[in-house]
Amino acid sequence: MTLTLTICAATCLLLIAGVLWYPEIRIGKRGFATYWVVAVLGALTLLATGEISLAQVLEGVTADTAVNPLKILVLFLSMTALSVFMDEVGIFRRLAAMTVAKSTGGQWSLFWHLYVAVSVLTIFTSNDVIILTFTPFICYFARNANINPMPYLFAEFVAANTWSMALIIGNPTNIYLATSAGIDFTEYLRVMLLPTIVGGVTAFIALIILFHRQLQRPLIPVRSEREPLQRSGVIIGVSHFVACLILLVASSWIGLEMWGISFAVFASLMAVAFLYDVLSHHGFHEIIQTIRRLPWQLIPFVLSMFVVVLALESSGATALLADMLGNRHSVMTYGLASALASNAINNIPMSVLFSSMIDGAFEGGQLVRATYGAIAGSNIGALLSPIGALAGLMWASILKNHDVEISFLGFVWRGLLIGIPTLLATLWTIGVIA
Repeated sequence: MTLTLTICAATCLLLIAGVLWYPEIRIGKRGFATYWVVAVLGALTLLATGEISLAQVLEGVTADTAVNPLKILVLFLSMTALSVFMDEVGIFRRLAAMTVAKSTGGQWSLFWHLYVAVSVLTIFTSNDVIILTFTPFICYFARNANINPMPYLFAEFVAANTWSMALIIGNPTNIYLATSAGIDFTEYLRVMLLPTIVGGVTAFIALIILFHRQLQRPLIPVRSEREPLQRSGVIIGVSHFVACLILLVASSWIGLEMWGISFAVFASLMAVAFLYDVLSHHGFHEIIQTIRRLPWQLIPFVLSMFVVVLALESSGATALLADMLGNRHSVMTYGLASALASNAINNIPMSVLFSSMIDGAFEGGQLVRATYGAIAGSNIGALLSPIGALAGLMWASILKNHDVEISFLGFVWRGLLIGIPTLLATLWTIGVIA
């Protein structure tokens, strides 16, 4: 166990160090994010030292279970592709422009409209897609309006990582943890909708308290041109997305797994879009960009961290960690612990680790309650530091590209002021409902 813990701890520490000081390494003209490279090296080290065998890894990734990491990746990437395609045909840019156009009452109006728009879109897409879409828009708008972008950037980031709890598809951590506990789409929605609303409202109040002085400054109107829409693409994208949501809601009744539904709808989307492009001589821009923009680095990262967690489990370390947390006050305990763990190892590997810990420590209703607590921690934990989620890493990278500076400590103190009351309010509500 000692060697396994040493290798896993070193992997986590190097992961954090890479994110803080060397987020990207360059080989020639190509750049690679260090977080997934470190994870791969950690997994290879565990295999090379014999702390886990290749046979154990192959058995884990090919197991016919709901928490098979390959199924989770297919589900998340398929849903991300649907959202990215809709972004490519102009839906999100149009909505962002409409949000600004309606904000005629100064910064307070813009702030409110932006928070609501991001919250609603996050529920039906995912936090990662919203971060990729809205962050550049906010940077551009704030620069042209000569206003401080921080209130809006934090409003976007907080909304995207709070309202992502509402549906099971809002975050890959939701998918993994809920699936591991046998929670289906409708049961998840029944329990998590109200806690998400409570958390979202709490977060908004905290944002207002934090940024009220900046929002009192006058807003110089910025003329926003009407964003073009690729109308046929809109019809294709929205119809497939709505169909996917309906099938996911009905998945437990029709006996189909969510990953199979999402992949089938994604395949249909690509086929229909390809056929339309061929017949209309439109070109394949939306399809190509959708494929390019998918977070492919998530594949080696998730699979490598899955290997790390398998090694911890086989060495007995997972059971030891579960014993340390105990089995009392499961919602609050696992909610707080998962939020802290997310900022040590990122929320995706945290979810893999905690699903194993919860499964070994609980059964029945307590297992489900602990799972909902961990889900809340995995989402809201992203507010505490940029390391907590992939959304935070992407957000920080986009800000750097747009010359918007925010220090690590600057993020953390704001994140704590917003994240702690939001997490506590959400966990309390889950404890009442679940």
